[in-house]
Amino acid sequence: MSEAANATTIAVLQGDETGQELLDEALRVLDPAVTRVPVRQKAFDLSLANRRATQNQVVRDAAETIKASGLGIKAATITPSGADDVGSPNALLRELIGGQVILRTGRRIPKVTPLAGVYAPITVVRMAVEDAYGAQEWREGNGLDEIAYSTRKLSRRNCRAVAEYTFRHARSHHAKVFGGPKFTVSTVYEGILKEELDAAAQRYPDVAYDPQLIDATYALLLETSGEALVIPTLNRDGDSMSDLVLKMYGSIAGAESVILALDDQFEVKAVLTEAPHGTAPSLQGKNIANPMAMILAVGALLRYIKGERAQLASRAIYEAVLEAVNDDVRTPDLGGHATTTEFTSEVIRRVKGKLDIWESL
Repeated sequence: MSEAANATTIAVLQGDETGQELLDEALRVLDPAVTRVPVRQKAFDLSLANRRATQNQVVRDAAETIKASGLGIKAATITPSGADDVGSPNALLRELIGGQVILRTGRRIPKVTPLAGVYAPITVVRMAVEDAYGAQEWREGNGLDEIAYSTRKLSRRNCRAVAEYTFRHARSHHAKVFGGPKFTVSTVYEGILKEELDAAAQRYPDVAYDPQLIDATYALLLETSGEALVIPTLNRDGDSMSDLVLKMYGSIAGAESVILALDDQFEVKAVLTEAPHGTAPSLQGKNIANPMAMILAVGALLRYIKGERAQLASRAIYEAVLEAVNDDVRTPDLGGHATTTEFTSEVIRRVKGKLDIWESL
């Protein structure tokens, strides 16, 4: 049977502005001529215009393909501000594919000085659904007597998924589980995650566990140095925490974002990778945006394709990106002069070279 017939289907979710430009660069790296991994791309136009035209049906169609193939990669998209508009596709996608965990890892970018002296990786395991996102909100009253209400929810199932994945990830990466929710103030609501984290600590006694309130976690991060950490968070806390952690290493564009849907045994059944940043409209058409996060999203996605080829290609992409930066091939946000396309071309050159050498060995 030909490689084309054995190709793995990947849902490619197109986006807006610079987000789409960076996805185009990432797809240059995903090309089987570069990675030697046979893949078949199935594109979905998630631009704001098409989401409006289809009333988000294109988002639902993309989610069905991700569920069927288990694999997707997404460009950044515009979120309109109007309450009656189509909204952000992100929360809808996470719900439709059964996403439970968002994984973002801050890691040292060569020759870029991190903040607060951090060197070892810090991973934020963020709850992908529920909490403040999708909460019912309303207001009552008038003038200064007007009151805003919000009804959030947390399920034990999703809290357990976050806790279980956190400890498994920490064990496999020899890291400490650090942080947690503000359970002292919200004993019933946020306490349900704390209960699951404590229970997971009992199941994984070999994993170091240092529970902290979320506010203390922020403060203590500024004192951390050489210890690898995994931080479990609720949805909204994780949204803020992951931005901070990535920026501590120099750039929010320096790491990928991975959305994971887990089965009943908490094994990965579907994955959607993307950049953690937005559409950067001020950079559109200038060919200077940093493509690192989107290229690393390709590397992350390949990890979930079976076979040695995919694993080698994933490793080659991660190494090529970081080595390029180390050799001073950088976009302007990291103090360099390389264009977006020049950086991608350099990564492609290095990936091909690595795979050639590894094959000969």
